[in-house]
Amino acid sequence: MNWNWKFRAVWMLCLGVNDMSREMKDSGVEWIGEMPEEWKIERLQWHLQEINKPNNPVKTEYILSLNNKTGVIPYEERDNMGNKAKEDYSQYKIAYPDTLVMNSMNVIIGSVGISHYYGCISPVYYVFKASDKTELRYINYVFKIERFQKELRKYANGILEIRLRISVHDTLRRLIPIPSYEEQCKIADFLDGQCEKINLAIGKAKVSIEEYRNLKQSFITQIVTKGINENDTMKESGIEWIGKIPASWKVTQLRHCASIRSGITLGKTYSKDTELVEMPYLRVANVQDGYVDTNDIAVLQVSKDEIEKYSLSAGEVLMTEGGDRDKLGRGCVWDGRMTPCLHQNHIFAVKVKENLLNPHYLEYLTASSVGRTYFDVTAVKTTNLACTSSSKVLAFTIPLPSIEEQNEIVDYLKEKCGCIETVISKKEQFISELENYKKFLIYEYVTGKKEVPES
Repeated sequence: MNWNWKFRAVWMLCLGVNDMSREMKDSGVEWIGEMPEEWKIERLQWHLQEINKPNNPVKTEYILSLNNKTGVIPYEERDNMGNKAKEDYSQYKIAYPDTLVMNSMNVIIGSVGISHYYGCISPVYYVFKASDKTELRYINYVFKIERFQKELRKYANGILEIRLRISVHDTLRRLIPIPSYEEQCKIADFLDGQCEKINLAIGKAKVSIEEYRNLKQSFITQIVTKGINENDTMKESGIEWIGKIPASWKVTQLRHCASIRSGITLGKTYSKDTELVEMPYLRVANVQDGYVDTNDIAVLQVSKDEIEKYSLSAGEVLMTEGGDRDKLGRGCVWDGRMTPCLHQNHIFAVKVKENLLNPHYLEYLTASSVGRTYFDVTAVKTTNLACTSSSKVLAFTIPLPSIEEQNEIVDYLKEKCGCIETVISKKEQFISELENYKKFLIYEYVTGKKEVPES
């Protein structure tokens, strides 16, 4: 693990963390490494007992949710994350206060948390109570260690990586480091305090990032609706969420300056004599606000005819058909970094008429409140998701300056927004360092490599 030693030193001083020497021994367990001489290696089954109580007949309708970021929370506080709740409460099982709740399919990424509620949970979750002389918070921290999560991964089964499941039996047979009950409590108290401080700093950084993103959107909206010249004579656009625009600008639907095509449909079957070629293709997750994320590109087998039909061209604006409401219709210009490259059918590829519309200007329009409002107003919405159609995209009403002024606006926004993005990037890096340092603290203290200061 590479640490910026200055960053680490500052945080150790701020948090009151001191390196302390103690007699160590080899634990004999690879993910643990060395641990204090007086500590033991024991199976989880000696410290956790499963509670498997079905909610049938229905005893509670208070649904709980679990993820690796927030732990166990009421379902209504989950902020559109996870699956839709079941309507039949008898299909759930019961969780109790002061129990450890574990998602059998996501425990390998840390989806474990202590419940402070009496409620019902998904049947794929496990519920455990602590045995005598076991501090449940200490065990919870064990599950937060990435090396332990990788150890659990060895015993998970399933066809897809995202649906791997580990059984109660295989979970409880894992070996963990066990100090005395008193030291378990000390470690849990100490980590609670330090993690709270780190989480507070992370929370403030996230609020600041959101403020900068809002500032960026406001700035983009101002420029794509009012232009760069503050002295321009203005006129009413006739569109509520656009407002006034420079008198020389037009208002038009996207259909008059662009064409659109959908991508390839997944799961298509071919005749056995069809020659298939393996091709990279973009999914909705690859299309981010203002850029294409190519760190995780999927591969699809397609026919040669489909390569020609669905290949993307540099300069096309990619817009998402559906997803979370705040991401609906987000756009970014494809730069052609991979040729050929296909796109999923839930992504629209918009080809602009270059004499009428700069693709980067359209990208900024989708990021502005003009685009955000239009796609939110016209989308078909469900509880958590929203979707649009190619006809709605083509009906997107936009303020349209001359192509020369669009080019000036794009250059201006690239420079100004670049400064804001630099600040955001630094804050995101700060959050990443804090998250890594928190993981470092948990591992070092839970495995006894550092001793909780007496003070």
